[in-house]
Amino acid sequence: MGFPLLGETLQFFNRNTTNDISPFLKERMKRYGPVFKTSIVGQPVIVLTDPDLNHFVFLQEGKLFQSWYPDTFTKILGRQNVGSLHGFMFKYLKNMVLSLFGPENIKKMLPEVERTACRRLQRWSIQETVELKEATAAMIFDLTAKKLISYDQDNASQNLRENFVAFIKGLLSFPLDIPGTAYHKCLQGRKNAMKMLKNLLNERRAMPEKSRSDFFDFVLEELQKEGTTLTEEIALDLMFLLLFASFETTSMALTLAVKFLSDDPSVLKKLRGEHETILRNRENTDSGLTWKEYKSMTYTFQ
Repeated sequence: MGFPLLGETLQFFNRNTTNDISPFLKERMKRYGPVFKTSIVGQPVIVLTDPDLNHFVFLQEGKLFQSWYPDTFTKILGRQNVGSLHGFMFKYLKNMVLSLFGPENIKKMLPEVERTACRRLQRWSIQETVELKEATAAMIFDLTAKKLISYDQDNASQNLRENFVAFIKGLLSFPLDIPGTAYHKCLQGRKNAMKMLKNLLNERRAMPEKSRSDFFDFVLEELQKEGTTLTEEIALDLMFLLLFASFETTSMALTLAVKFLSDDPSVLKKLRGEHETILRNRENTDSGLTWKEYKSMTYTFQ
C-alpha cells in the first residue's frame, strides 16, 4: 500500500515513455497477478487488469458496482459530470448524447468529416513537418465544437481549444492546487472553458429566434421544458465533457494508429489495398464516401 497517506501516488504518476501499459501496472501485475490493491492520492484502490473481470464490473454498473471518482478528479470534470450521475439521470443524458452521435446522425456527418479530413491533409501536405497529435486534435476539436455549439475558431473572439489544452496537460497530474502546478493550470483551463460555454449559452438565450440546429439548441429546448430534470450546471458539464472526450481520445488513437502503421508496412499495404478497392469500384472516383463504403471497411475497423 506504499507510504502512509501518500501511498504509491508518486510511482503511479511517474511518466510512461513507452506505447505499452505503464511500468507501475506491469511491475505489480508481475508480482501480484491481475488483481492487486494499492493507495493513490490518499484513497485505497483495488486495481483490476483482467479484461473478463472488468467486463463483469461494467455489466454490473448500478447493481453490484457504482461508478465513483476521487474528489480531485470530480473537481476537474465537474460535480455534475455524466460519469458521477446514476440511474434515471445517467440514462437521460446518455439518450441526449445519442441524439447527436447515434448511428443516424453519424451517417449524416460522414460527408462533413471526410471534407474536413481532406482539407487538413491538403494543408499538412505543404508543411515541412506536422506534429501529428496536435494537428489531429485541432482538426477533431474544430469539427466537434462546430457540431456541438456551432463554434468557429476563425471567427471566435477567444480560443476555446487553448483552455482545453491547458486542462488536458494537468488532467493526470499530482493534485496540488497551487499556482504554477499542472493541476492548477488544469483547473484554470476548465474554469475558463466553462465561462466561455456559459457565455455562449446566455447568447443563445438572448437570441432564441436564431436557430443553428446544433446540440446547444437541443439542450436549450430541454432546459425550457416544463418539469425538466436537466439543470444548467449539468448541461454545461455535459458539453464540457463531450468536447474533451471527443477530441482528446480520438486524436491519441489516430496518432498511435499512424505510428503503428508506419512500423508495419505489411499491415499498411493491406489497409491501403482495402481503400483502393473501394475507389476502383466507384463509378465516379471523386464522389464522396458513402455509408455503404464505410461499413465495408472490415480490415480498417480492426
